[in-house]
Amino acid sequence: MNAESESTLEKPAIAERDGERTGLSTGQRIKGLVYRYGLLAVMAVMIVYFSMAQPFFPTFINAMFILQAASIVAVIGLGCTVSMTVGGFDLSVGSSMSLAVMASAATMVIFDMGGVAAVFAGIAAGLAVGLFNSFLIVIARIPDLVATLSTLFLINGLTLIGVNGQSVAKGMVFNGEPTEGEFSPIFQWLGSGKVFSVPSSVIVAGAIFILVVVLLNFTRWGRAFYAVGGNPIAAAAAGIRVARYRLIAYLISGGLAAIAGIMLAARSNRGDVNVGDAFLLQAVSAALVGYAVLGANRPNAFGTLIGAVFVAVLINGLTMFNFPYYAQNFVQGLLLVIALLMSYTLGPKRR
Repeated sequence: MNAESESTLEKPAIAERDGERTGLSTGQRIKGLVYRYGLLAVMAVMIVYFSMAQPFFPTFINAMFILQAASIVAVIGLGCTVSMTVGGFDLSVGSSMSLAVMASAATMVIFDMGGVAAVFAGIAAGLAVGLFNSFLIVIARIPDLVATLSTLFLINGLTLIGVNGQSVAKGMVFNGEPTEGEFSPIFQWLGSGKVFSVPSSVIVAGAIFILVVVLLNFTRWGRAFYAVGGNPIAAAAAGIRVARYRLIAYLISGGLAAIAGIMLAARSNRGDVNVGDAFLLQAVSAALVGYAVLGANRPNAFGTLIGAVFVAVLINGLTMFNFPYYAQNFVQGLLLVIALLMSYTLGPKRR
C-alpha cells in the first residue's frame, strides 16, 4: 500500500473523529466531562469540605499524614496496575505484603540480622509469591483470579505457620527462647524517617511511581504489557513472548507489594500476621479508580496514584469526624462501586 492510499484511508478516519468531537450532544459532552474529571472534582469538593469543617485538615502536618497513608496503598496499587496491564488481576498482593512484613521483621528480631538483610529478605519473599503466581497462571494455565485467590489463602497460612501464629516484635519469645534482635535504625528510616519534613515513605513511593510511569509509558516493555492485555493472541502473532511478559508483570506486582510491606513494618516496628489483608481493598480500589481518571479507560500509574490519595483523603476526613472504623470498609466499597460505574457506564464501551 503506497503513501497516497494510506492518506486516503486516514482522511475519513480523521474526519470521523473530528465529527465525533464536534457532533456530540450536550448530554454526551456532560457525560464525557463527568467521566474524565468527575473523580478529580469529587476529591476537590471533599478536600474543600473537610478543610472548612476541620481546621486541622488543611495543615501541612495532616497533608503529610495523608500522603504517608497513601504511599503504602499507592505502592501496592501500582503492583496491581502492572498485573492488570497484561490482562490479569493479582488478588494475592495483601498476602505478599504480609509475608514481606513477617520475613523482614523475623530477619531482624528472630535471626538478629541487620536492616539491609531484612530488606532483601522482604523483597525476596514478595518475588517468591510473584514467581509462584506466574507458575500457576503461565505454566499451569489457571485463570488469574482463581490462582491469585488460592495464593492469598496459601501464603496467609504459611505466614501464620512460620511464626507460630504470633506477631514479631522486640523482646518476643519464639519456640520457647527469648529473642535478642531488634529493628535496625536503617530499616526504621524507611517508615518513619524524613527528608526536609517529607516522610521517607512518601519519597520511596514517589520514586516507585516515576519508575512505573516510565516503564509503562516510555519503554517497549510497557507497550508489550498493554499489547498482551489488549489481545494476547495478536501480541503473540506480532512476536511478543506473552508468557514472559505475564511472568514479569506478576514478579513486579509481588515485589512492589513486598516493598509496601517493608515500609509498613518499618513504620510500626513490628510484624503483625496477615496485616496486608486490610490493604487489599484499598489497593484494588486505587487501581480500579484509576481507570476513570482523565478518561484513561485502562490501567495506568497516574490514575492509581490519584485513587490512592483519594482513599487516603476520604479515610482521614472520616476519622476526623469520628466515623466508626467498622463502617469504613462500607464507604470504601461504595467508592469502588461508584468508580466502576463511572468507568464502565460513562466511559467507552469495552469489548
